[in-house]
Amino acid sequence: MKPFKIPESVLVVIHTPQQEVLLLERADHPGFWQSVTGSRHTPDEALVDTAAREVFEETGLAASAADFRDWEVSNVYDIYPAWRARYAPGVTRNTEHVFSLCVPQACVVTLSPREHTAWQWLSWLEAADQCFSASNAEAVLLLPQFMA
Repeated sequence: MKPFKIPESVLVVIHTPQQEVLLLERADHPGFWQSVTGSRHTPDEALVDTAAREVFEETGLAASAADFRDWEVSNVYDIYPAWRARYAPGVTRNTEHVFSLCVPQACVVTLSPREHTAWQWLSWLEAADQCFSASNAEAVLLLPQFMA
């Protein structure tokens, strides 16, 4: 049996210096666009290590912990009912920690086909409009503030 997911995750806004943002389309929900997200594998896994692992797994982009910026922003939200079975019984909320990763320019990424079917680089405002998750859209809208 697969272990339950830990209800603590990262959201990584991958962007360029020109504020282009990478979005990925979910394989299990076509039309749902998002930034890189993922849960800790163990309770003691450092959040920045979770961010680096998830970025590599979902995009093929290799980055070290020093490449990430921890925005020190956390969102607590209700887990979508469709995904609650992945968590222990009674777990209904997740805490998401926001990070960013600046890459030199928009680039080709290698998707994990199990998780995503398409990718696109958009201006930060267009990306925010495309995000299905309110917390993801809010994070993208904060990008100019965190780049200043």
